[in-house]
Amino acid sequence: MFTRVWAAAAATGSILVLTAGAASAVPGPGSDGLGDPLYPQDGNGGYRVGHYDVAIGYDPAKPDFLTGDTTVTAVATQDLSRFDLDLDGFTVQGVTVDGAPAAFTRTGEHELVITPGKPLPHGRHFTVRVRYSGTPGFFWMTADAKGAVHAFGEPHSASSWYPVNDHPSDKATFHLAVTLPDRPGWNVVGNGVPSPPVVRDGKKTFGWTENQPVASYLTGVVIDQMTVYTKKLASGTQVVDAYTAGAESAKPLEDRLPEVMDFLTARYGPYPFSSIGGIFYPGEEGGGFELQDRPVYPGGVAPAQFTTIVHEVAHQWFGDSVSVAHWSDICLKECFATYTEWLWRDAKEGHDLDADYRAAVTASQSDPDFWKTPLADPGESFYGGSYTVGPLMLHALRRTVGDAVFFRTLRDWTSSHRHGNASWADFEHLAAQEYGHDLGGFFQAWAHSSVIPPAPYLYPGSLKEKQ
Repeated sequence: MFTRVWAAAAATGSILVLTAGAASAVPGPGSDGLGDPLYPQDGNGGYRVGHYDVAIGYDPAKPDFLTGDTTVTAVATQDLSRFDLDLDGFTVQGVTVDGAPAAFTRTGEHELVITPGKPLPHGRHFTVRVRYSGTPGFFWMTADAKGAVHAFGEPHSASSWYPVNDHPSDKATFHLAVTLPDRPGWNVVGNGVPSPPVVRDGKKTFGWTENQPVASYLTGVVIDQMTVYTKKLASGTQVVDAYTAGAESAKPLEDRLPEVMDFLTARYGPYPFSSIGGIFYPGEEGGGFELQDRPVYPGGVAPAQFTTIVHEVAHQWFGDSVSVAHWSDICLKECFATYTEWLWRDAKEGHDLDADYRAAVTASQSDPDFWKTPLADPGESFYGGSYTVGPLMLHALRRTVGDAVFFRTLRDWTSSHRHGNASWADFEHLAAQEYGHDLGGFFQAWAHSSVIPPAPYLYPGSLKEKQ
């Protein structure tokens, strides 16, 4: 007698069919989102990406039009009947899976739903090629009337210009080729290291390769009339800096990059990538964005804002090499990059960090709004207190555990999660392990609470002496 039992395989999305003692998996669709608490539709289930090969064509005279030809190399994490990529905008001309035509539809705000001719078994490595053209998504931004473009942004910019599994938990290596009309002065800068441009039939193709895994929101491209400088650090790391017209006043600041790199490697361990540099726009508004290998400074950098460069380069360790598991873990990048500015001011500008800490606490202790967003889960406020409460928390942790344990924890963090993802809970666990004592009360007060920490946690160690 034959019996049949249907059971949902929650971990994979497949269905198990048990017949006469034998088991086989019925392929199912991958989820159309990864369920991130903040952006549940970002990313997709059923596969993991290993590599992106993105080729785009752009003419600055037609700023609202882009052609693309992207190949995604992935592995199925379940028996897969269909799967999604994220793509915002465009008309899709065709999709193939392993070279064979595949059916596709568009749903929602950014879902490209792909059905291969044959289901993909669990563990199967496969390639998806998508050809597309038309109007890009929101984050493909024209910077001026000449048609210059900057395409980068947080938290989900990549889908504006190529099909992607758009969540930081699915990191992959990345190659970019951008073809433009061959016009004097125009350049393209992206992630990783460049290859020599190729000129053919009046067009120039620029290539960039990132050989270490990169979160999708940390990929970007700037197409503009730029001056590009290259050199190598003593470590062998390649430096590529780009300045758009009027931005070269920032060059003396960026020329201090070797000093910044020495400072950071001494504290956080070896630099995790093969290149570094920056892309600078004119202005003195400050602010930057941490593209992997190549931060962007869209508002310019004034001399008084030099720690902006320190902050963005620190992200190469905190945020880029060690990326967040979910967007609620954002303190893992912003709190640490901001505290790095504190460390720089202490070492290079003569600041007394204990005094700075006490002054900041005194100024905000009667302001409940300052403390109201938990660092470990800021929710829809996104950044929450990462730039304000975050460095205070890290300084209090440093004074609680001592310098030796604190900096060993940071080095072990960047080493153990190098080129991967981690959660805030992972950091709490490592910090307690390195300290050898329970830190539950400290982190409850500082990272999980919505009020000012009580005095024992607010004024630990040497901070207690002059409160």
